[in-house]
Amino acid sequence: MNPLVKDAVEAPPPAARGRPRNLQLRHAVLDAARELLAQLGPSGVTMEAVAARAGVGKPTVYRWWPNRHAVTMDALMASSEQESQKKRKKAPAASASPLRALSLQLNMVVRTLSSHMGRNVTTIIAAADPDTELSKAFRNHFILSRRDEGRVLLQQAAEAGEIRADADLEIVLDQIYGPLFFRLLMGHAPLDEGFVEGLIGSLLAGLRTDPEKKRKAVAPTAAVRASRSKAA
Repeated sequence: MNPLVKDAVEAPPPAARGRPRNLQLRHAVLDAARELLAQLGPSGVTMEAVAARAGVGKPTVYRWWPNRHAVTMDALMASSEQESQKKRKKAPAASASPLRALSLQLNMVVRTLSSHMGRNVTTIIAAADPDTELSKAFRNHFILSRRDEGRVLLQQAAEAGEIRADADLEIVLDQIYGPLFFRLLMGHAPLDEGFVEGLIGSLLAGLRTDPEKKRKAVAPTAAVRASRSKAA
């Protein structure tokens, strides 16, 4: 082989132009934003405060985010991804009932929303314009992604004969996830596992294919009764 050709073939590819992102610094900034959000709420997440908490200069923060809303959303999404990873690790076996898996998923959503971080998320949703990039990102990445997961589980339940095949899943999904965010925003009653159990039981009473299962679905358990007593 011609030595010039051989050298060209064996030569390493040229280094990418531009400064590579320092992921360690980026993670430090996101951690700082999450801490500020948990401690001070959305108003406390400023570019200056994030930079100071992370121990970096403001230009470092602006390298990745144009404004405080953007870094706040990325911090929320990072927390959401951590929760998703935990959920995947704790996900029920493939042989588990799709409806049981749905119940576990909803309880994880409830635990996340009931946390201090979740209450701060509520503040963001209530105060933000629904057409802002912040609201759109949260709606798409947090709320609708979980709704999509629920749709898959309901489809599996229909295929397994656990619920009626003719059920309008889009309406059912709104009936399932809507009350969670309503209770979160209104704060008029507890958002807990008992509420989730009662919610699913009431909805499935009209979706079950077996009349005996319908009767079992609406029978209140101890957790449901405890949740109702808190709301009284």
